[in-house]
Amino acid sequence: MASHIVTSADIPADGERLESSKVDKIKMLAGGLSLILTLISFFLLFGAGEAIAGSYAYSWLFALFFFFTLAVGGCFWTLLHNVSNSGWGTSVRRVMENLGSVYPYLFIFAIPLLFPQVQQYLYEWMTMHRDISGSWFGLGAKEALHHSHNPHDHLLYLKYWYMSIPFWYFRFAFYFVGLSLVIRGLRKLSVAQDSDPNPGTSRLFRARYHSTYTLIIFAITITFAGFDWLMGLDYTWFSTMWGVYLFAGSALNSMAVIIITCALLTQAGYMKKVVTPEHFHIKGKLLLAFTIFWAYVSFSQFFLIWYANITEETKYFLIRNTEGWNTGMIALVFGHFVVPFVILLQAWLKRNPKMISIMCIYTLVMHILDHYLIVAPERSISLMNILPNVYGAGSENPVTTTVPGAFIGDILAFVAIGSGFVFFYLRALGQNNLYPNRDPRLLESANVSN
Repeated sequence: MASHIVTSADIPADGERLESSKVDKIKMLAGGLSLILTLISFFLLFGAGEAIAGSYAYSWLFALFFFFTLAVGGCFWTLLHNVSNSGWGTSVRRVMENLGSVYPYLFIFAIPLLFPQVQQYLYEWMTMHRDISGSWFGLGAKEALHHSHNPHDHLLYLKYWYMSIPFWYFRFAFYFVGLSLVIRGLRKLSVAQDSDPNPGTSRLFRARYHSTYTLIIFAITITFAGFDWLMGLDYTWFSTMWGVYLFAGSALNSMAVIIITCALLTQAGYMKKVVTPEHFHIKGKLLLAFTIFWAYVSFSQFFLIWYANITEETKYFLIRNTEGWNTGMIALVFGHFVVPFVILLQAWLKRNPKMISIMCIYTLVMHILDHYLIVAPERSISLMNILPNVYGAGSENPVTTTVPGAFIGDILAFVAIGSGFVFFYLRALGQNNLYPNRDPRLLESANVSN
C-alpha cells in the first residue's frame, strides 16, 4: 500500500510537465536520425536497383508494422480506460494517450506502401491485377481473372470482393484517418480538462461515450491492416485467428512501453505522488494476462491449421519451421511465453519499477522476433519469383535461400522508423501535463491498493 494517503494538497495545482531540457537533446537526436535514415530509405526503395529495393521493402514493412502495433496499442488502452470507467488508470491515462498520439504520424512511414514500385515486391496479387488489366488501379481485373485459365488467377477472382486495388487504398486511408481522429479527439478532450477551473465529470462521460463505438474502429484497424499488409504478402494463405493474434501482441507490448515510460518518469522525479508500486503491480498483471492470451491465441492458430491440414494454411508454418527459421519459432514458444510467464508470476517483481521494466524490454525484444518471423521468411520466396535473374529461381531449396545484406537493411529500417517513433513520443510527452491533474478520480487512482 502507499506510505500515506495522498490528498489534493500533495498534487501540484497546475500538474507536472516534462522539462524540455531533459529530453530536447534526445528528441532532436532521434528526429534528426530518423529524417536522415528515412531519406536514405526512400532512396533505397525508389532509387536503388531491384535487388536492393526488393529486399529493403520487406525490411521497411517489418519495422513499420512493429511500431504500428505499439502506437495502435496506445489507442486501445486509452479507449479501454474510458469505456471501463477505470479509476486506477487515471494516473497513467495521459501516458496511454501520448503513446496513442504517435499513431497519426506513422502515416509518414507508411507512404511507401502506396506506390506500385514498392508493392510489386511485397504484394504479388497487386502486380497480377495490374498486369492482367493493364491498369494502374487494376480496373477490369475481375473479368480478366474470371476468364483466365490459370488456377491462381481464379483464386484471386474468388477473393476479388476484398482483394481489389481501389478497395485496398480505401482501407489504407480509413486506417489512418479513422483511428487518428479518434485518438486526437480523446486526447484533446482530456487535455482541455487540465485548464478547466470547473472540470467536473462532463468530459469523462463524453470520453466514455465516444470510446464505445470507436472501439470498433480500433478493432477494424488492427485486424484488417494486418490482413492487408502482412497476410497479403501471400494471397493464397489465410487464418481466421490472424486479427486477434496481432491484437494480443499489440496490447501486450504497448503496455510494456507504458510501464517503461512510467518507470523512467518516476525515476526522474515526476509523477511520484500519483504513480505508486500499486500501479506497476496492476500494469504488471495486465502484462502477465496478455502474455497468457498471446500464447493461447498463438497455440489456437497453430492447432487449427495443423488439425485442418489445408495446404493454403499449413504453408505458413512449413516455411517457418524449416532449418534456421525453426530456431526462431522454437525461441518464440519459450522466450515469448514460458520465460515471461514464470517470471511475471512473482508479485514482488511486478511492484518493482526497475525489475518490471527489464521484463518489459525483454518482452519487446520477443515482439521484434515475432514480427520478424512474420515478414522475413516471405522475402526470399517472393523475390526469387519476382527477380529470378538475381536470386536464381529453380533452386533446389528455395525456402532457405537468403538475401545477401538483408539483415543490414532490417536494422536500418528499424532504426529509421524507431527513432521517428521516439521523436514523436517524446514530443507528445512534453506538450502537456504528464497526468490529468484536474480529473475528479485522480485521488482515487493515487491511493489505489490491490
